[in-house]
Amino acid sequence: MSKRAHSDADRRRSLVAGTVGNLVEWFDWSVYGFFVPYFAASFFPVEDRAARILAAFAVFAVGFFFRPLGGAILGSYADRRGRRAGMTLTILLMAGASALIAVLPTYAQIGVAAPLLLTLARCVQGFSAGGEFGTSSAFLVENAPPGRRAWAGSWQQVSVGAGTLLASLLASVMFSVGTEEFLTSWGWRIAFGIGAVLGLLGLWLRMAVPDTEAFTRVKDAGRVARRPLTEVLREHPRAALRVIGLVAAGTALVQFWFVSLPSVLNLKTGVEIKDAQVAAMLGLALFTILQPVSGRLSDRFGRRPLLLFFAIGSALTFIPLMSTVGQTMSSVLVAVSVSAVLLAAYAGSLAAVMAEQFPPEVRTAGISLPYGIAVAVFGGLAPVLATATVQAGRFWVFEGVMVALCVASALVYRRMRETRDDRWHKAPRPADERVSDPA
Repeated sequence: MSKRAHSDADRRRSLVAGTVGNLVEWFDWSVYGFFVPYFAASFFPVEDRAARILAAFAVFAVGFFFRPLGGAILGSYADRRGRRAGMTLTILLMAGASALIAVLPTYAQIGVAAPLLLTLARCVQGFSAGGEFGTSSAFLVENAPPGRRAWAGSWQQVSVGAGTLLASLLASVMFSVGTEEFLTSWGWRIAFGIGAVLGLLGLWLRMAVPDTEAFTRVKDAGRVARRPLTEVLREHPRAALRVIGLVAAGTALVQFWFVSLPSVLNLKTGVEIKDAQVAAMLGLALFTILQPVSGRLSDRFGRRPLLLFFAIGSALTFIPLMSTVGQTMSSVLVAVSVSAVLLAAYAGSLAAVMAEQFPPEVRTAGISLPYGIAVAVFGGLAPVLATATVQAGRFWVFEGVMVALCVASALVYRRMRETRDDRWHKAPRPADERVSDPA
């Protein structure tokens, strides 16, 4: 086998390992959001059902706020020790936390320790997810064939969508065939247990592939950053802020449409959770399928056109779509499907455009920390704000916030430099040459 053929084979195996491993991570992460209505009472024994769900989503949000910490620590770890080492650690943390939740005693059994341990487990998952996104994004994009960085990077978001979709499918099946008693007693535990077992598959795949050539070149040249995060904040502050703007609207809408929508709509319109869950799952499937197509379009036409299509389209359609949602599954499906098309344009470019902001020495830390901040603030609070405004009878506040986020992200996309044709840092720079912001 030629060196070139061997390199191509390694690249394909790495793309598969990165994608499947990331799928498992996001299955574990997403199970929580789907099963909130059924385990909330086990940890928050208050009379009002909406209050229980709100409390459980508050823990959901707390997990998001540990993502910046995970991004800072685990992203720096991956820049120092390698992408594969970073991804191995993140999947161990995520699967371990799922196993803890699966066997966690209830409030009736151990009192206030139950919600505290639930919060701890969710914080560990948030910490893991914060490091996972930047590390797997760098891993996939650095393994991309020439001229196909967005396409390769889109598989990061495909795996996020597929993992969430698999969790959604599991939830839909269990909601349809399981009784209320089963789901609130053991059903949700089984879902978390499945996530823990799947983590072993992801771990095996990640340990079987080599690290990326980009990191290997940096390591061989003695250019591994001793303090990657410090270097990002000192040398690339504009790029880090740009990542936050790139992500803000997209992460909020993804969490709303594909994770919290069934619970929110059940409170808002009375639609059956199982019907809304099926509609959200089908929209998520469409979102996932379209992302490689979006990645190819991004490689051909550029990052900015796809991102602007998402932001402007979402700003114009969010309120009209929500006004059409009623108590039927078909009305929910139409709204989710339109949003899925728009969000796919965002997700297909995301990993590549973020990776293109930073050189390989600090790429994972550069992506992970600002991405984690954006997801914590905008993605983590979106379900809480949606639920709280529904409960208060002021859902229009949430709608206004979503439109404002889309407009803000559109301004970031419009002002940023197109990076499709940027050349990668093929060789590490001399040791006495400072890293400059590629933007």
